[in-house]
Amino acid sequence: MKAIARYRTTVLDCPDPRALAEFYSKLLGWPIVSAEDDWVVVSDGGSPKRLAFQLAADHQPPDWPGAERPQQLHLDVTVDDLDVAEKQVLVIGAVKHEHQPSEEDSFRVFLDPAGHPFCLCRD
Repeated sequence: MKAIARYRTTVLDCPDPRALAEFYSKLLGWPIVSAEDDWVVVSDGGSPKRLAFQLAADHQPPDWPGAERPQQLHLDVTVDDLDVAEKQVLVIGAVKHEHQPSEEDSFRVFLDPAGHPFCLCRD
């Protein structure tokens, strides 16, 4: 099947694009490649590995697993060691979500500084 389009970027609304970009830059090791007051991009060199952060002054973070403001989307990132990665993301500003899978599962749920959920996943 011929594609209609090519994937470019995942964009996250947030109250402070620069701060959230710095968090994901530290998490993923991708530099900030473009920055304006209302739009900041981190990338490992281009599409499709590119995240952008867009100013939304009235941003309300998801209230997952509640239904009033569902997560709508979340990012999964792969790590070698869940315990080590957990300590590292907490240091850079993540918060461990109260809703966690069972001990046997291979992922953990966190919130970024703007309240978006993301998961650390064991490969």
